[in-house]
Amino acid sequence: MLTAGCDVGALTTKGAIVQDGVVLGWAIVLSRSQAVQSATDVMDKLLGDLGLSYGRIDHIFSTGYGRNLIPFAHGNMSEISCHGRGAQWLVPGVRTVIDGGGQDCKAIRVNGRGALVDFRMNTKCAAGTGKALELMARSLGVDVSELGPLSLQAKDPIKMNKPCCILTQMEVKRLLFEGRDRADIAAGINDVVAREIMHLVRDVGQENDIAVTGGAAKNIGLVRSLERYLGVATVSVPVDPQLIGAIGAAVLAADRCGRAAAGQSRGGPPG
Repeated sequence: MLTAGCDVGALTTKGAIVQDGVVLGWAIVLSRSQAVQSATDVMDKLLGDLGLSYGRIDHIFSTGYGRNLIPFAHGNMSEISCHGRGAQWLVPGVRTVIDGGGQDCKAIRVNGRGALVDFRMNTKCAAGTGKALELMARSLGVDVSELGPLSLQAKDPIKMNKPCCILTQMEVKRLLFEGRDRADIAAGINDVVAREIMHLVRDVGQENDIAVTGGAAKNIGLVRSLERYLGVATVSVPVDPQLIGAIGAAVLAADRCGRAAAGQSRGGPPG
C-alpha cells in the first residue's frame, strides 16, 4: 500500500510517501502564495523523484494551511493530529510533541497510538514561533540558521524579559549598541522563546518522552534551552523534523485504508 501526506506550511511545504510502514521518499519546497500551488509543487517533485504517478498512490491526506483546498487529496487532517501521529509513529515512546512552526507553535499530547489527547497553541502574538526567531536573528545581524550554533558559544547569556518579539527586537538592538557579545544575545533570544514554549507544554501537561518537530527543532540552542526548562532531554526523530506533519498525514491515510479494508473483510461498509 502506498499512501502520501502533503503538509502546506507558511514557509515550506512538505510531502512524504509511506509504503508498508516505511518512509519511501520525501520532498521539501518553499511555499508559494497559494496552497494548491505549493502542494502541487512538492507532490510533483516527490512523485517525479520516485518515478511514480498520482494514480499509484492509494490514499493522500493533506494538512496545514488550505488543507481542504488540495484537489488531489482524498481527505485532510489538522496539523496537530498529523504531528502527533507522525512523531509517535517514528518514536513510539513519544507522548508530548512540540511543533515549532513558522507562524505558530503548538504543544501536543498524544496517547500510545499517537491519537490526540490535548494541545495548546500560541494565540496572542508570534512569540515562540519560527517567525519570531527569524525577526530577532535579523536584528542581531545573523541568519536564523546561525542562531543555534552561535548561542552555544555564549559565556554570559543575557536574560531577556519581554515576551513580545517586537519589544525583544528593540532590546536586541539596544544590547548591540551597548557592545554586548553577539553569542550572549543569541543565547538570550533562544532562552526567551524557549520560555514561551515551556508555558504551552506545562499547560497541556508534560508527559515524557518529548519530541520537537518543525523548523524550530533545527535550532540546537533553542532545543537545549527547552531541555533545561522541561528538565528532560528531548528525543531525536530519525528524519528531518520539518517532515513530521507530512509523514503523520501519510500514516493517518494508511490508518484509514487499513480500517476500510478491515470493514470490507467483515462485510461492513468501506471507510
